[in-house]
Amino acid sequence: MRRLAFVLCCVATPLAAQDVECANTMAQVELTFCAEQDWISADADLNAAYKAAMAMMKQIDADLPKAEQGAAANLKTAQRAWIAYRDAACAAEGYVMHGGSAEPMVIYGCRARLTQARAADLWSLAETY
Repeated sequence: MRRLAFVLCCVATPLAAQDVECANTMAQVELTFCAEQDWISADADLNAAYKAAMAMMKQIDADLPKAEQGAAANLKTAQRAWIAYRDAACAAEGYVMHGGSAEPMVIYGCRARLTQARAADLWSLAETY
């Protein structure tokens, strides 16, 4: 994980000021930057979906007797567990390119993919009540 932080700090960050066309990039540093941008976008959607789902869970709790409430607490517990799962699963997936310059790209790609799926699940949950 330290290697990933180093790449972010020292390699990917300077690219933010440049125009990178993610659809046409070939250089590894740009591919990694684009994968990171996909994850950042997915994470923003996830945060919005979680907020909507949590609001719905709090509404459910408000309609229940105190002794039966727990929707919001269970969602919070589930989300924390899911984040731990995502991070561990993507770290494991990164071992396909362990030690190579593509490892961070693989991890970001995994995080984006899993985060998009989780966000879709949370949006569905938020719309059911």
